[in-house]
Amino acid sequence: MTATDHPDPPEDPDTPGTTDRHESPRIPLPRSSMEDTGHPPPDAPGERKSASGRSAPSPEHAPPLLLEHRVLKSLLGAWALAACSGEEAAAVEEHLGECGPCAEEALRLRDAVGLLHPEESLDLDPGLRSRVLESCLGRRPPRIPVPEWAVPYDAETARLDALLRDIGDSEWHAPVRLRWFEGDGQVNRKTTVAGVIAHLLAVDGLVGLALGLDDPLGPGAGDPRLPAHRTEAYWQASRLPPTRAVRGPWRDQTHEVVRTVSFAGDGSGRLPVPYGTVPAPPGEGPGQKIELPLRDAMVDRAFECWIHADDIAEAVDYPYDPPSPRHLHRMIDLAARMLPGTLAGRRRSGLAAPPRDLVAAGAPGRSLRLEIEGLGGGEWFIALDSPGADASAEREVAHVALDGVEFCRLAAGHVSPVEAAAGQDGDREAIRDVLFAAASLSRL
Repeated sequence: MTATDHPDPPEDPDTPGTTDRHESPRIPLPRSSMEDTGHPPPDAPGERKSASGRSAPSPEHAPPLLLEHRVLKSLLGAWALAACSGEEAAAVEEHLGECGPCAEEALRLRDAVGLLHPEESLDLDPGLRSRVLESCLGRRPPRIPVPEWAVPYDAETARLDALLRDIGDSEWHAPVRLRWFEGDGQVNRKTTVAGVIAHLLAVDGLVGLALGLDDPLGPGAGDPRLPAHRTEAYWQASRLPPTRAVRGPWRDQTHEVVRTVSFAGDGSGRLPVPYGTVPAPPGEGPGQKIELPLRDAMVDRAFECWIHADDIAEAVDYPYDPPSPRHLHRMIDLAARMLPGTLAGRRRSGLAAPPRDLVAAGAPGRSLRLEIEGLGGGEWFIALDSPGADASAEREVAHVALDGVEFCRLAAGHVSPVEAAAGQDGDREAIRDVLFAAASLSRL
């Protein structure tokens, strides 16, 4: 073989024909930044750099680019990121219509670019939704507003739904211990995150039934029953424990409840919502029928939604704040108004001291001043001797001071009555009876 005889150069698998092995590479190697050289940028107003590293004239004077196959293939990544010049993008797209392998690679790169922008975390400021809604409603009031007494339920269910969207599949089976108060002591029941949502779905169904909606327990279960009975029935309806699939029915029911009360208007707040009947002690006749007007039932459901959302957040180590002060005030007000009736029920069961002789003599009876500090704070006078008596400062025999969130935790059965009150003054027996009556407001 002579010096002028050369073997045929090897074929490039990506390029038809052959190439000169002494040809300079089409894709330049990485180089230092212009800012690092200390020199001013070149003054070339008629030129600009393309993604391939070539100098290209301005678009209005640019002839069509004729690029080789391997150069076009190297531009696919820049094209997928929309980093090519207009001429390069046109050349790449024309090439994709003729080259099947490059078209498949371009499709894969475009799909990969979509994965560079994952969904943002849902762990947002709990007050963000309220602020956005307040701003929107201030600009354009809704045609069909949500009644004021239903807003806490709307807000608390939305906050819980945001928490549920942000937890993983395995966390739906995290253990949760539900706590409430019976008699003179705390009881508890172990379930899962999914079991808690099933509990809320079953009990919220009582409000849905009063509004004419379908019962989540199914046909034949529409007779009013105690919330605990409804929950047990729902849990036992399937041999398998609840899963994250329960979130959909629960969320749909909350939306339907809010939508229905909004269309019904503020006047629907007087609609009775039965909560079943508490059995009476033997020999004392029929049990006590529990019933709340819809406006109070919605606040009650908002309160339980928040309490159980806090239970879930504790189980999955998720930060969770109390409701807004305005909503918390409504919850505290409902609990304070229910205290005289609950205290009377404990007296009938022998769990509280009997009323004083003042009632028998026709006097209005004694009062306890309940002072709530902090979030949702205020002052309430609790009738001690008769649920229907007028309570006033003139008849005050005791004073109890509590933090707003701490009082709600007491009413939920999460805090012992003995440890709840931050400040106490006056009749110790009356204070004890009221604190234990507050804990007795809780239930499964």
